[in-house]
Amino acid sequence: MSSAVSGTTSSTASTASSTASTASSAASAAITSTGIGSGLNISAIVSALTTADGAAQQSQITAEETAADSQVSAFGTFASSLDSLQTTLAAIETPSTLAGFDATVADKTVATASASSSAVAGTYSLAVSNIATAATLTSGAFATSATTVGTGTLTIAVGGTSAAISIDSTDNTLAGIASAINGATNNPGVTASIITTSAGSRLVLSGTSTGAANAITVTEAGGDGGLSSLVYDPTNTDSTLTQTTAAADANFSINGYGATSASNVVTSAISGVTLNLVGASATAAGATTPTATTLTVTPDTTSAQTAIAAFVTALNSTVTSIQTLTAYNPTTETAGALQGNATIEAFQNQLENILDTVNPVNSTGIQSLSDIGITANTSGTYDTSTTTLASALSASLSGVGNLLGGTNGIASQIDALVTQYTQAGGVLATVNDGLQTNLTNYATQQTQLNAMLATYSATLTTQYNAMDTAVAALKETQTYLTAEFNPSSSSSSSSSSSNLSSGTTST
Repeated sequence: MSSAVSGTTSSTASTASSTASTASSAASAAITSTGIGSGLNISAIVSALTTADGAAQQSQITAEETAADSQVSAFGTFASSLDSLQTTLAAIETPSTLAGFDATVADKTVATASASSSAVAGTYSLAVSNIATAATLTSGAFATSATTVGTGTLTIAVGGTSAAISIDSTDNTLAGIASAINGATNNPGVTASIITTSAGSRLVLSGTSTGAANAITVTEAGGDGGLSSLVYDPTNTDSTLTQTTAAADANFSINGYGATSASNVVTSAISGVTLNLVGASATAAGATTPTATTLTVTPDTTSAQTAIAAFVTALNSTVTSIQTLTAYNPTTETAGALQGNATIEAFQNQLENILDTVNPVNSTGIQSLSDIGITANTSGTYDTSTTTLASALSASLSGVGNLLGGTNGIASQIDALVTQYTQAGGVLATVNDGLQTNLTNYATQQTQLNAMLATYSATLTTQYNAMDTAVAALKETQTYLTAEFNPSSSSSSSSSSSNLSSGTTST
C-alpha cells in the first residue's frame, strides 16, 4: 500500500515541478515566436514568475504529502513487526502447551511412550507378558486360488458384530470368496487374503482389531455345501478353519501390578502417559516372570526454552522497530517518520506495562519476567539469562507457563494488545484510512494548484505578448519617421532598429 501511495505521490510531485513550463507552453501555443518585437525571452520570464507564484503552496503540499507517505510506510513496518511477534505467542500463552513432558522406555523392543502436559515426572518399572493380538484363521490347502469352493452364505462375526456374505457362482472360487469378504459393505472387521505355498493356496482371515473380545467365528448355510470347508465355530466344535493366532488382550505390569488392555496403545495405565506396547519382555533363565524395563517421565524444558527464546527475539524486533520509527538524530537533525506519534506511544506504554507485570498469586514464586531470566537492558531491548530460565523451567515448568499464559498471562495480554492494533477495523486500519484520505486530499490540492498556475501563466503570456506587439509597432513607427524627416539617415535606420531591438540606443 505504501509503495502504491509513494508512486502516486512521486508522479504528482513530478507533474507539479513542471507546472510553470507546461502552463507557459500551453498559453503561448498560438504565438509562433514570442519576444520578436521586444527581444525579451517571454517564455522564461513567464515560467519564472509562475513558479515563484506557486512556490509556497507547492512546498507545503509536497512536504505534507511526503510526510503522509512516509507514515504509511512506517506503519506498515510496525504492523509487520507486530505480526511476527504475535506468531511467537501461540506457543507460550497456553500453560498446558508450554509445560510438556518426555516419556522414555529403556528397552524399546518392549514399548515406546509419549507424555502430555498432564503427566507427572517419575520413574516406573514396566514388564510385558504378551502384547494384544488380533485373531487369524487359515483354511486348508486348495489346488489354486481359482479352485471352486462352493456357494451359499458365509456369516462372519467379530465380537458382537456379524455380516452375512452371499457367495454365488460368480465368486465361488477361493479368490472370489476373498474378494467378496473384502468388498462387503457391512464387513465386521476382517480382511481376507490368499497365501500360496508348495502345498497349495489357503484363505487367511485376519481381524482388524486386537483384544480377546474380537475373536472371529465363521458359519455357513445354504448353497451346495462347499463353504463348509471355511467354517470356524469352536463353541459347536465345528471348525474346518485353523486359528493360527488367537485374539488376546495385552498383559503387562506397572511397578509390579498387573494390567490388561485390548489395544497395544495404552492411555489409562499412567496419568498423562501413552504406552505403545511392541513386544514381550524377556524372561531370564529360571525366572517365572518377565524382566521389567524402566519407564522415565521427565519435564520437557527444551521446547519451552525454544519457544521463549523465539518470543524474546520477536519482542526485541518490535521494540527496535518502534525505536527506529520514533527516533530523532540531533546530528543530522532528522526525525523518524513516527516521532511523537500518539498511536505508537500508546502502544509502547501499554506494552511496557504488560512486560512489567508482577503476578503475586503465582504460588511457585515465579512472578515476573525477571524470575525467568528476561530483563530489560540499557538500550531498551531484553536480554535472556539461559541459566536462570533453565533453572526456572526445571523448578516449576507449570509456574513459568502460568506467568506467560492463561487469562492474565503476559503472553496472553500482549496477544490481546496486538490484536487490538492489527485486526480488521483495528487501530492501525483506522490510522491508515486517515492517512489515505489525507493523501487523496493532497492530490486534489495539487490538481487545483496546477490549474491555477496554468491560468496565471496564460494570463502573463497574453500580457507579455501584447507588450511585445506594441513594441514592434513602435519600432515600425520609428523607422517610418526617420525615413521621412531624415532621408540621409535611412541607410542607418536598420542599424538603429537593430540597436532598439537589442535594448540599446545611441546618443
